Amino acid sequence: MQTLAHFGDGGPGPWILLVPVIWALAIGGGVALLRRTVRRGRRGPGRPTAEAGSPVAVLGHRFASGEIDEDEYWRRLSVLDERFGGRGGAA
Repeated sequence: MQTLAHFGDGGPGPWILLVPVIWALAIGGGVALLRRTVRRGRRGPGRPTAEAGSPVAVLGHRFASGEIDEDEYWRRLSVLDERFGGRGGAA
């Protein structure tokens, strides 16, 4: 153990330079993980953003997640069909 702690004339060896590198990697990884978690928490997992898709896709997601009921879904889909030229695929 003494040979690892001292190099040549008794001072620390060149391996001591790895300690700041290891700390920088650990801190950088923690910051990256924290930023990713915060960014994901704002939007929520799997929650569509405004630019994620068409209004019909957002409406379908809201219906599938239970935010709106079937009557509300069909009513809003018919409005979207009128505005966007039948892209809703209503039966």
